Amino acid sequence: MPDPDTISLASVTAVTTNVSNKRSKPDIKIEPSAGRPVDFQVSVTVIEARQLVGLNMDPVVCVEIGDEKKYTSMKESTNCPYYNEYFVFDFHVPPDVMFDKILKVSVIHSKNLLRSGTLVGSFKLDVGTIYTQPEHQFFHKWATLCDPDDITAGCKGYVKCDIAVVAKGDTIKTPHKANETDEDDIESNLLLPEDVPAERQWARFYLKIYRAEGLPKMNTSIMANVKKAFIGENKDLVDPYVQVLFAGQKGKTSIQKSSYEPIWNEQIVFTEQFPPLCRRMKVQIRDSDKVNDVAIGTHFIDLRKIANDGDKGFLPTLGPAWVNMYGSTRSYTLMDEYQDLNEGLGEGVSFRARLLISLAVEILDTSSPEVMSSTEVQVEGIPNISDNATGKIEEFFLFGCFLEATMIDRKIGDKPINFEVTIGNYGSELDTPTKPKSKKKKGGDGDDEESELIHGSSDEEVDDGGDMTSVSSTPPMKPVITDRNYFHLPYFERKPCIFIKSWWQDQRRRLYNANIMDRIADKLEEGLNDVQEIIKTEKAYPERRLRGVLEELSNGCSTFVTLGNNDQNQAGKTKLDRERLKLCMQELESMGQQAKIMRSQVKKSNVKDKIKLAQNFLHKLRFFSDEPQHSVPDIYIWMISNNKRIAYARVPSKDILYSSAEEETGKDCGKVQTIFFKLPGKKSFGPAGWTVQAKTELYLWLGLNRQRKDYLNGLPNGFEENKAVKGPGIHSSPPISLMYTMKQIFQLRVHMYQARSLFAADSTGLSDPFARVFFSTHSQVTEVLNETLCPTWDQLMVFDNVELYGEAGELRDDPPIIVIEIYDQDTVGKADFMGRTFAKPITKMSDEHYGPPRFPPQLEYYQIYRGNCTAGEMLAAFELLQIGPGGKADLPPIDGPSDIDRGPILPVPIGIRPVLSKYRIEVLFWGLRDLKRVNLAQVDRPRVDIECAGKGVQSALIQNYKKNPNFSTLVKWFEVDLPENELLHPPLNIRVVDCRAFGRYTLVGSNAVTSLRKFIYRPLDKSVNNWSAMEEVVIHTEPEPAVKKIETVVKLDSASDSVVKVDMPDDEKGGKGKKKRKKGEEVEEEELDESMLDWWSKYFASIETMKEIIKAQEAEAEEKEDFESGEGTKKKRGKGNRNKAMPGEGAPEKKKQKIGELKMFNRELEYEFDTFEDWLHTFNLYRGKCSDDADVEQNAADEDRLIGKFKGSLCIYKVPVFDEVSREMGFDSNMGMFQNIPHNDPINVLVRVYVVRATELHPADINGKADPYIAIKLGKTEIKDKENYISKQLNPVFGKSFDIEATLPMDSTLTVSIYDWDLVGTDDLIGETKIDLENRYYSKHRATCGLSATYAIHGYNVWRDPLKPTQILAKLCKDGKMDAPQYGPGGRVKVANRVYTGPTEIEDENGLKKQTDEHLALAVLNRWEDMPRIGCKLVPEHVETRPLLNPDKPGMEQGRIELWVDMFPKDMPAPGPALDISPRKPKKFELRVIVWNTDEVVLEDDDIFTGEKSSDIFVRGWLKGQQEDKQDTDVHYHSLTGEGNFNWRFIYPFDYLQAEEKIVISKKESMFSWDETEYKIPARLNIQVWDADHFSADDFLGAIELDLNRFPRGAKTAKQCSIDMVVNEQDMPMVNLFKQKRIKGWWPFVARDENDELEITGKVEAELHLLTGEEAEKSPVGEGRNEPEPLEKPNRPDTTFLWFLMPLKAIRHLICNQYKWLVLKIVLALMLLAILALFLYSMPGYMAKKLLGV
Repeated sequence: MPDPDTISLASVTAVTTNVSNKRSKPDIKIEPSAGRPVDFQVSVTVIEARQLVGLNMDPVVCVEIGDEKKYTSMKESTNCPYYNEYFVFDFHVPPDVMFDKILKVSVIHSKNLLRSGTLVGSFKLDVGTIYTQPEHQFFHKWATLCDPDDITAGCKGYVKCDIAVVAKGDTIKTPHKANETDEDDIESNLLLPEDVPAERQWARFYLKIYRAEGLPKMNTSIMANVKKAFIGENKDLVDPYVQVLFAGQKGKTSIQKSSYEPIWNEQIVFTEQFPPLCRRMKVQIRDSDKVNDVAIGTHFIDLRKIANDGDKGFLPTLGPAWVNMYGSTRSYTLMDEYQDLNEGLGEGVSFRARLLISLAVEILDTSSPEVMSSTEVQVEGIPNISDNATGKIEEFFLFGCFLEATMIDRKIGDKPINFEVTIGNYGSELDTPTKPKSKKKKGGDGDDEESELIHGSSDEEVDDGGDMTSVSSTPPMKPVITDRNYFHLPYFERKPCIFIKSWWQDQRRRLYNANIMDRIADKLEEGLNDVQEIIKTEKAYPERRLRGVLEELSNGCSTFVTLGNNDQNQAGKTKLDRERLKLCMQELESMGQQAKIMRSQVKKSNVKDKIKLAQNFLHKLRFFSDEPQHSVPDIYIWMISNNKRIAYARVPSKDILYSSAEEETGKDCGKVQTIFFKLPGKKSFGPAGWTVQAKTELYLWLGLNRQRKDYLNGLPNGFEENKAVKGPGIHSSPPISLMYTMKQIFQLRVHMYQARSLFAADSTGLSDPFARVFFSTHSQVTEVLNETLCPTWDQLMVFDNVELYGEAGELRDDPPIIVIEIYDQDTVGKADFMGRTFAKPITKMSDEHYGPPRFPPQLEYYQIYRGNCTAGEMLAAFELLQIGPGGKADLPPIDGPSDIDRGPILPVPIGIRPVLSKYRIEVLFWGLRDLKRVNLAQVDRPRVDIECAGKGVQSALIQNYKKNPNFSTLVKWFEVDLPENELLHPPLNIRVVDCRAFGRYTLVGSNAVTSLRKFIYRPLDKSVNNWSAMEEVVIHTEPEPAVKKIETVVKLDSASDSVVKVDMPDDEKGGKGKKKRKKGEEVEEEELDESMLDWWSKYFASIETMKEIIKAQEAEAEEKEDFESGEGTKKKRGKGNRNKAMPGEGAPEKKKQKIGELKMFNRELEYEFDTFEDWLHTFNLYRGKCSDDADVEQNAADEDRLIGKFKGSLCIYKVPVFDEVSREMGFDSNMGMFQNIPHNDPINVLVRVYVVRATELHPADINGKADPYIAIKLGKTEIKDKENYISKQLNPVFGKSFDIEATLPMDSTLTVSIYDWDLVGTDDLIGETKIDLENRYYSKHRATCGLSATYAIHGYNVWRDPLKPTQILAKLCKDGKMDAPQYGPGGRVKVANRVYTGPTEIEDENGLKKQTDEHLALAVLNRWEDMPRIGCKLVPEHVETRPLLNPDKPGMEQGRIELWVDMFPKDMPAPGPALDISPRKPKKFELRVIVWNTDEVVLEDDDIFTGEKSSDIFVRGWLKGQQEDKQDTDVHYHSLTGEGNFNWRFIYPFDYLQAEEKIVISKKESMFSWDETEYKIPARLNIQVWDADHFSADDFLGAIELDLNRFPRGAKTAKQCSIDMVVNEQDMPMVNLFKQKRIKGWWPFVARDENDELEITGKVEAELHLLTGEEAEKSPVGEGRNEPEPLEKPNRPDTTFLWFLMPLKAIRHLICNQYKWLVLKIVLALMLLAILALFLYSMPGYMAKKLLGV
């Protein structure tokens, strides 16, 4: 006996339906999904920028998507601006267009109204890249900026942002915010997808464009046609050029005038960072025209498919290869209604052209001097390419045969219809290309013969067939009526054929490889669907089938590897072909091995996980099988009526390509496939596209002409060929039609039992469905059932004398498919289409026995589709019985149930219809809620009707819905016959009707409960009932002494590292309390004072805990994933080993609990507690038509159709009711199974709503902000907190509570909305959330008031509930019919059979200790889910996060709100006052900065006289965000050494929120602002050094920014102060000024040099002193050197005075000190000159005197 854990099953479908291989499966989804516009929302938060390159800049960040631009505000003179601004872009476009849009973030310097500013750097990526990220977003990531004009420059700075892309219906999860220090590590948080390296290099993308062919005959200007008519000039009327878009840049080739076969030989060069974050390159052939250029065809190059980033990967490469372009029909019309298709939107309906291109990428070495630094697109010429570079041209042969054409839409009319088949331009009437010149020479090519021998057939067998002409159209034929909606073509035994010869480069190998992978993928997909079906229908051993699937997968992979290895070297093989083959072989080999390993791991328990992993294999296979280099174009089949093109079908050429190796053959080659024709272009969207235009059974074969011998083999046997030509060569020419001589006659029996969850087609929210069944040329209709979405037709339809052509045996294994369409009958007009499904009948030949295992057939569920959306399920069975020689008498009889007589309608026979049993359905009628108006009238006297399988019950009538919407009689029941098999249970229909005057009834709304399983009563296990006799279980709850006793680490905020320590007794001080400190972080011993703690301490501590839990879960999931995929060693980039440090740090963290904590739920509370439907269920009532483009599930969520809610419940059980239930104590027979249910009389409640804060609100004002305030509505009470709006804030902290008195059930829905305050006009709703209070109130989870983790009677953690824990526990025990809790000595309590231990002391306000049992009771309540029988989790003290939605923008989240709700019944003791959760007020601080000296400041100025370098130094400082309060020292003139002496004091008062480590600034945004806006900004001090100039602008020399919470400690001396303090912050000792209070030292000034490197430009000695507001008031000081506490004047050298202020002094200084020797030299030289001059002057006189001898 084999081990059950190793058994694996092959295909299940093969066992049941015996599918042969003559037919291929049709695809049920008909409507193209591409091209239909969808709503998208892109939200970008720009948080801050860092390390911007440039001196003293005023940066603005610009975010642009497509043509939309949005700007942040400008921040003055800073290189690290903080913005925290949020932008939202809304789009309504098709997904492909959306994902190709480029999102660009750029930083601009000094932009104002007059000038556009200069670009510092930009970063771009496409929206698709963001959408493929987990949760569709990048969160808190740094974008690297580059200058597109100078690629050698390197990084220009970083912008930190959040970017999220949401499509309609996506839910966003806001990730937990990691703590800020992690995020400041820029390198490991770059805005890049996981697999992209952090350092991206620049690369050149060379796209070579050689030539195009097969362009359509077209011209867009009328003039050309006129000209042609007059002058008769017949030039090619198209002037093509190629345009390429990539990464937001555009390149164009030259225009080739008047050419249908243009040759460009040009290359377009893009320079972009590699790997690029833009995934697709758009290549478009356009026709140049004076009026406007139009696209002829578009092709997208997906860079992910032509590259591989693995270890043995390759850069993007492509071609040289032809790419095929598809678009609108080729017949030229002036206004092309399908022009969008040529732009690449939607599926092309015809071949347009093919283009020969190649792509190569070269990584640039930016350091080499000859690299061009700009990223401008270049266009260059390239040499011609040889003809055979893309492969040898071969002759291909395409054969097709139309076996059947049915379901032709009646709207088309009854003119003759024919079908035209084209491949590329071959077969087209308009423009059939000529045969290429390089025709094959007989015998000349040795390799041909060789390859043919390898392929197993030789040339001799196939004659060339002379110059046979192609036949590409079937003969026109008049359609015949099938029924009211459809025609069919009467082919009967004569089936028309088509055949086309065409010539293409022989690149079959590409398609073969794709086919092998497709086959593996198809098998895998089918197998996985099988496994899921087995799980869904609860059949046995899904794990065995999964093992079989994985076995098939690993076999398939090894087949691929062997076939891939045989690959011969062909001409025209490109680098991409070789690399892709290598890659696919590697990947499939490893996939095969992984599948083997997985197969051995599959167990019943892990089937679902393994299915998920196998789904990943499937995605991978599909990705690899998509071949980026095309070869033979796809085949198009057009249905033409009266010369008008009506509908088309597209068949990929690879699917019908023949190969001698079976694995390589296309999946539909030589098989009969069912093809549904669809309307072209936009016509196919929406309801028009859902009706089938035509259904054909079509046989296709494509292969080389010389492989043609077996092309008819796959056809159903029993035919003769009709040739077009008689005479010689007849044996080799293909037939133009086939005559079938064999014909079988069948009877088809269709057993239509029921359908469920159908589409609501009428305004009442119901439909009147009937089904129409098509088989071959026959059709029949079921009866119409009125007003239901879950019809039980229970009808047998018999189709007699169905004629099918072909051999009997083949038809048994592979009958044609049956199409079932469901319609909604309308009294006037045409029936509405509601959905369609396919089925295959089980066939019995006349000589077979009718009996198990195949007969009678089982009822099965079939999924119904409407367009691409699901639209319900149908339960039916189909059998096809051959009528033998004995006629119908030999057929098995039809045994209907005897008790049903429905006239001509036959019920489903016994043996097929389900076996029924008697069940009782009890219904709990509680009440109706939120009923809207029906036909403008209020609902006043509603009633609920329940119906299931033809039986039902009505509720009592509600006399006045306004006064009390609850029912007076709670429980009613009815008995009904239901199938034994729970999966076949019919749905239960709930309808609400309003009883109006004069006995009229109006349907209000309805709901169909499709699955009754959760309402089936299953009696408890006997052994469990015996629990009270079990032994005692002792549970120790940890002792929880008062807060002061134990060392706790208190984190004050999500972002803070401020740690407060609490002393604990010495005996506990072990190794436990030591927390690892970061180097240099100061640990302050500080008494944790109760009074310091408030509710917010608790809130922030809880957020921390939530984050830690999420982090731990993620780390666990990641490890598990790595383990699963066998890559345990692989590390994700940038995450490093961060998660590994958890256990060490975690030990003391756990103690943090001792600050009481609450539970943070990052979604709605009801989500965590099963919507509080533990006994009271809410059924939504719908009315109105469903929307067309949504699944059934989406329609259920459609707010517009929701008309109200029915509250109640159901209980279903088999009728012989079990005795033990009724014997229970106090069994109330009126209540049936619904015992112990509270009464539904109205009840008064005090509702207390606490709103903490809102996050990420959708901006409502033009400035990209909002002014939010809270509005609360409950019943008739409405509170608008308008005066307390928060100005210009998208993350407002409200911290408010509201008390409202309400009466349940009238006021059961609480609406909390956030509005945007507007000065003029009405306030806009940003978003709202609705909470069902009633279910919370009555839930056994006790959601009225959350239980805190600890019990305290005073302080921040005070107990909020009017009932103490002991009272709550006693009540729960009483309600659960258990003994009251027994409190024993020594801190023990016994509840049922469990004993809990815990502390028993409590401290009051005065510190006195009292004995109490409350701790014990609370410990039991917090573990209530462990109680046997009645235990369930009780709601803890919590804050829930709810999405805000806006009815105008359904499905798009508009922000989130954090709140919680307490409810206190009025008949209980009154609760205490509400907790104070008002936001913490910022604390006043004063920062005093004394600038003592500077040193080594760079010297900027040259002296006019002496040319000497000097600087006139002054220092400027300000706190970030308060630039307008910047303060300057006086100027130290003419410093010659860079030394400056100041002794100058700056004073900065500021408001600071310690918990959030942010400075709070309130200021008006502009002079036009109405009110002040509050900003929260990190506490950072900026100090700059400047050179003062009198006549020109001052020169900026350098700056430093110190984060007051964490900055490097100053150096002791100027010598020790180095640039490392800025560059290598992480290695420096850090200080926190809020703890240190006072610090003095030297810090460096830095600036960037020409090469963007940081250099040190000076040093400053400063003293920072931080005081609280009170301390500052007590000891005031003066600014600068003023009183009080003035600083002494600096002792500056004399030269600092300017020469024109004290000229003599300056001159003396110059002469005496500096230029002493120079002056002496000059004096000596002057004296020598004077002597020489005198000599020259007096010499002639003396000479004369001497000569004359005077």
